[in-house]
Amino acid sequence: MNKPLTGKVALVTGGSRGLGAATVRLLAEQGADVAFTYVSSEKQAQAVVDEVRNGGAKVAAFKSDQADVSQAPALIDDVVAHFGGLDILVNNAAISVSGTVDDPDADTAALDRMHATNYLGVIAIIRAASRVLREGGRVITVSSGFGTRVGVPGVADYSATKAGVVQYTMGAARDLGSRAITANVVEAGLMKGGMETPNPETLKALLSSLSLQRIGHPDEIAAAIAFLASPAASYITGAVLDAHGGYNA
Repeated sequence: MNKPLTGKVALVTGGSRGLGAATVRLLAEQGADVAFTYVSSEKQAQAVVDEVRNGGAKVAAFKSDQADVSQAPALIDDVVAHFGGLDILVNNAAISVSGTVDDPDADTAALDRMHATNYLGVIAIIRAASRVLREGGRVITVSSGFGTRVGVPGVADYSATKAGVVQYTMGAARDLGSRAITANVVEAGLMKGGMETPNPETLKALLSSLSLQRIGHPDEIAAAIAFLASPAASYITGAVLDAHGGYNA
């Protein structure tokens, strides 16, 4: 089997379930040693560790709350100490909190935590990781179709966080290019096992807005991430790869 990532060390944030877990599995299958983070789902994290190890790959789970930006440097230090370096960073961890901007009962604490997790936390990890990424490394940030096109009510805050990390990743591409480190974005869409299932009316509207008009599978989006992590994508940086079924078409 072709293993283009042999000898590489990857960190996937939010790797205990859904897209994160699919990405951990795929990067490991392609030869990488993989670290991933989780916040509270220890049993799910251990299940992913056991599965990947049973496949013969090296993997380790690290408990880290991305909403607490002060934890980012220690996380990167722990990964480097465990695996001896870092080549690939996949910024996948995120949460979703919905609500219209004029909602008098909005849970502002939950919205603030989402901004901290989805935006400030990603920035903190990119900053910490960029100092240790080896030459030719990869930064891959998972955004959303909502980061480009809002499309439905109630996602203004979520969309803002996803748009923000796109531009920060573009800036990282400029800053790190002299070290042959690429930085790209994968815009994900609706997928099985996603963060939050929309209500039936919203789901119907979202599906009708897609060219493919179906929910994606985490493996499909993980494949786009693995491509950007691979040697085949060595001359791609500052790019946004849409993997959302044609939400923008």
